[in-house]
Amino acid sequence: MMDDTITQLLRGVADGSVKVEDARTALEGAEMSEEQMNSAIDHGVFNVAEPGTIVSASLAPSGASGLAMFFLAWGLFWVCYWSFSMIYGLANKWDQQQLSFHLAMTFTTLIMLGIVYLKFILPDTIIVKHAQNKFVPEHQKDWREYKW
Repeated sequence: MMDDTITQLLRGVADGSVKVEDARTALEGAEMSEEQMNSAIDHGVFNVAEPGTIVSASLAPSGASGLAMFFLAWGLFWVCYWSFSMIYGLANKWDQQQLSFHLAMTFTTLIMLGIVYLKFILPDTIIVKHAQNKFVPEHQKDWREYKW
């Protein structure tokens, strides 16, 4: 999406292909006034997007973290545990209250997994759509005044 020089240098420093000193020397002569900096920050934040524009963020940085992967593995284990124990209880004619507890724990664990997936792993994608006017503007040529 953004392939300007500064972004390329920052990505190069992040992955180690560009040294920090080399990036500093490359940006040594760059100067920007406060007004230019504010307009650069406001550009893209306050500009109205065109209809049909797809704004997509990359994978959340925490999505590849060990903690998120551990939580998903932990949740998968508990979903299997609660659902298989419920199936075992069905076969052995457990009490209905015990079976409903196992089903509720399965759904609760699945909901927690879904929340973690949506919050930390799934990238954000927004399709910009503009709604049409909610009212019909008055057209003089089509408007008739009926009098009683």
